[in-house]
Amino acid sequence: MKIAILGAAGRMGQNLIHCGAKMDGCELVAAVERPDFPLLGKRVSDPLLPENALAYTDGWPETADCVIDFTFHACVPEHLRQAAACGQAYVLGTTGLTEEEQRAVHEAATRIPVVWANNMSTGVNLLLELVRRSAEILGPEYDIEIVETHHRMKKDAPSGTALSLAKAAADGRKVNLKDVACYGREGIVGERPVGQIGIHALRGGSVVGDHTVAFMADEERIEITHKASSRESFAKGALRAALWLQGKPAGLYSMRHVLGFE
Repeated sequence: MKIAILGAAGRMGQNLIHCGAKMDGCELVAAVERPDFPLLGKRVSDPLLPENALAYTDGWPETADCVIDFTFHACVPEHLRQAAACGQAYVLGTTGLTEEEQRAVHEAATRIPVVWANNMSTGVNLLLELVRRSAEILGPEYDIEIVETHHRMKKDAPSGTALSLAKAAADGRKVNLKDVACYGREGIVGERPVGQIGIHALRGGSVVGDHTVAFMADEERIEITHKASSRESFAKGALRAALWLQGKPAGLYSMRHVLGFE
């Protein structure tokens, strides 16, 4: 499958290039960056790539079968528009999308196949399933608190993964997350309401991404944790999603579809 990487010079872009160069079925055809990127036209430096195999470009990769996007959220609608115009499959891992940008994702998915996930890691998506099932079984007698930790450079909070975990817990309880979510606490907040789902963000150092979901009752506490030690886990999941999209009809898919949970 011919794959283009958008935001190729970023941390995720570099991991996607590195992992894609050694994954069976992946043919990297474009490494796309912004027009003012100083290395446009220069060969991507990765020992796994053949000499002169891939150079940075600022043009839309029309020859790609699928584009993988981990760029800034404001860029997503235009990227989707161009992918839809070219009939390309689309893997979206960018977080922090506004409501308007999310609507652009849904609109594009009526024309092309799109995998959209806040976290592409296989392990995290297994965690989502465990949280959904645990919330369903344990019920509101167990208080749910979610804590995520990321590096100091992360721009959005809470993380998209933490929000996905909170939604998975709410889905397990068959409630609307907006009705039960609590984003941090300060001051005299009173007793914790039954059924509330707490979400907390920590920032510091170079942490790739840690997420813990705690289910707490009076007599016991259950904690489920995922810790990412490398962004390669996200890159491998995104590439797996791209390969899975081959031949799929237009529609909005998640990693649950990719991993066979749906």
